[in-house]
Amino acid sequence: MTLTEIAIQNLRRRKAKAAFVLAGLTIGVATVVTVIGFSRTMVHDINHKLEKYGANILILPKTENLSLTYGGLSLGGVSFELSEIHEDALAKVRTIKNTGNIAALGPMVLGVVTVSGSRLLMAGIDFKAAKILKPWWSVSGTTPATGEVLVGSTAAAALSLSMGGDLFVGDRRLKISGVLAETGSQDDQLVFTDLATAQALLGKQGRISMVEVAALCKDCPIDDMVSQIALVLPAARVMAIQQVVKGRMATLAQFRAFSLGISAVVLLVGSLVVLVTMMGSVRERTREIGIFRAIGFRRGHILRIIFTEAACLSGISGITGYALGVLGTVAACQIFFTDQQVVFHWDPMLAAAAVGIALLMGLGASAYPARMASRMDPNDALRAL
Repeated sequence: MTLTEIAIQNLRRRKAKAAFVLAGLTIGVATVVTVIGFSRTMVHDINHKLEKYGANILILPKTENLSLTYGGLSLGGVSFELSEIHEDALAKVRTIKNTGNIAALGPMVLGVVTVSGSRLLMAGIDFKAAKILKPWWSVSGTTPATGEVLVGSTAAAALSLSMGGDLFVGDRRLKISGVLAETGSQDDQLVFTDLATAQALLGKQGRISMVEVAALCKDCPIDDMVSQIALVLPAARVMAIQQVVKGRMATLAQFRAFSLGISAVVLLVGSLVVLVTMMGSVRERTREIGIFRAIGFRRGHILRIIFTEAACLSGISGITGYALGVLGTVAACQIFFTDQQVVFHWDPMLAAAAVGIALLMGLGASAYPARMASRMDPNDALRAL
């Protein structure tokens, strides 16, 4: 009979203790896999959303004037001449090193127009880029063509405008192709048209007021991109809008650290369970080990028997723990992501790590009991017969 067969027979004869060790290791591994799997799924979900986050870099004209607004409230009746950026300069943005990370580039021209005796803010934009820059927009109607406008919900209600009607700016008649659903932002108060039409109506041909850039995707070097754009557009002020995303990522990092701390405690408890159980098993097998030593088994043989038992239980625990951890991750995603479909991503490295952690726990916790068994004096063991 080989040493491996002896180890397997020992496990069969002591099923209760083997099951206890198996349960301790499996719970520890399953907990770690669930925590890591759930954290990775959350990170993947956030990164996927970041690619559709909208405008995250703003390019504005440099100005020495201070804003006279606070919290959306305008203070005083003073207005300053708005400086602008030349439209031709935008071609330089496409020459930066990280131009491949730019998902959309949306120039915008702003100006005040008079409609039915009321002053409105008109925005000329690129509607193709707006689909990426403003993915939350919901339009009742169609996207404006040349000479058509999209009216914000607040502006439409205030001026009794509706889809299919006409909007007069001076002597220019513009057809209302759609009404923008309420967004809760300043967009509700604006009238949108294509960039060329707005430039002609506002007398700002070849000029733009600001540029929105969608670039906050996974692994995008935002700070580097801001520096690169500022370098090619020295007359502009470039800002990154990352506060919300950074807050979410910081919260996720804290959750991950807390979860890993809990996992470490669970692994420690699981290791102690293995240690105590294996030590009890060794004490119960004093006579058996004594006989093995008396018939010629060396210390290395005893170590191999104990470690083989631990390795068998650890390997089974690693595979079972990983399977339970995957189920736990899927269940956690269904509980915490009730409003959306989140897909768990298979990670072979995590599966290998689960088995590795189980083996490390099992063999590490069995090291002292195995050493204790191998150093047992056969004479002392045989006297107990």
